[in-house]
Amino acid sequence: MNEATIEGWGDILQITQKLIGSWSLNRVIESQATMQGIATFTPLDREWLAYREQGDLKLANGATVKAEREYVFSRSDGGFKVFFREDPPRLFHEISLSASPRGGLSGHAHHLCRRDEYQSAYMFLPDGTFVVRHVVSGPAKDYTMNTTYRRLA
Repeated sequence: MNEATIEGWGDILQITQKLIGSWSLNRVIESQATMQGIATFTPLDREWLAYREQGDLKLANGATVKAEREYVFSRSDGGFKVFFREDPPRLFHEISLSASPRGGLSGHAHHLCRRDEYQSAYMFLPDGTFVVRHVVSGPAKDYTMNTTYRRLA
């Protein structure tokens, strides 16, 4: 187990607790869209967090639509798991965190959705922000999505 402790985030086992609350999100889906909104992590019990994001998605053609997404997070040894909010929850990916060379914590995961492949990276930065990057490729999807989260007061 990695025992890295990062200022602002604590140790790896505290990450899910440190996520509780509201965050601004700024998303860029390269060459396709941008999104600004709010993400909220709410405890469901001692092990599970509900994640919900809502915002305005501005498409490359200039149209703006309301967008929302939900997941469920759970703590795991060395990181966390992310599940689709379904009944029963279905695993999206599991992130094992370690200290990153630039400071902070980072972890990566892979997910195959039919024939489309998701390469995901989570970076918890020393300034208290975190970034999630999904690189998606396959016959139906081809994009890179970067989302930066900043805690709301």
